[in-house]
Amino acid sequence: MIHKSTTNDPLVIAGHEFNSRFILGSGKYSLELIDSAINYAGAEMITLAVRRANTTKSENILEFIPQGVTLLPNTSGARNAEEAVRIAKLARELGCGNFVKIEIMQDSKYLLPENNETIKATEILAKEGFIVMPYMYPDLNVARHLVNAGAACIMPLGAPIGSNRGLSTADFIQILVDEIELPIIVDAGIGAPSQACEAMEMGVDAIMANTALATAGDIPLMASAFRKAIEAGREAYLSGLGRVLARGAEASDPLTGFLRD
Repeated sequence: MIHKSTTNDPLVIAGHEFNSRFILGSGKYSLELIDSAINYAGAEMITLAVRRANTTKSENILEFIPQGVTLLPNTSGARNAEEAVRIAKLARELGCGNFVKIEIMQDSKYLLPENNETIKATEILAKEGFIVMPYMYPDLNVARHLVNAGAACIMPLGAPIGSNRGLSTADFIQILVDEIELPIIVDAGIGAPSQACEAMEMGVDAIMANTALATAGDIPLMASAFRKAIEAGREAYLSGLGRVLARGAEASDPLTGFLRD
């Protein structure tokens, strides 16, 4: 029997390997807590809004992120592909590297991603050497277009951003897991470690969380809880979940001898 260990089970994005499958958001809590949250989360990648990577050292998020952690600047605030491309290029000029998370939103109430503009931005940036990680509303046809545009992964939302409502789009995410060969990283809406674990059990490749940590009473402790839940969910997926009976029951121990006595 071969034991499937997660110790040799890296997350691979565009040829880059990560031992952690937890991508940490940084947009909603103080800079002083970022280092602690990263350490407790075991995260090797962290998102950042370009506006927080400014030149004032006392307020520059880059000064609070440990060496060796991959930066994932996002295009938060972009309303179309042109604006997203401009923000991505600025992030690279600031020294944030080639990874970029595309976020394009035209809806200010529900903050749903604009899938068509996301496809356009992905194609432009991929051709310019960026490792593009697009945030999108889970739709198989859109995901296929993103693959063709050069995306390095697909990042479907689980629920509206900041809502902490969990996997409202679980059925659609499962379709992406089943049909798309790129890594599937659930982004937005995951509000509890149990929800992160459930997503990993479905077969998604990683989880990105921000609000769930930022609104917790103890941010580092919640980061640790998410790390453990994500690891547990991955191990459950690799082990192969037990079957579910549609109806009735089945004894866990043989009852035949007992019933005959």
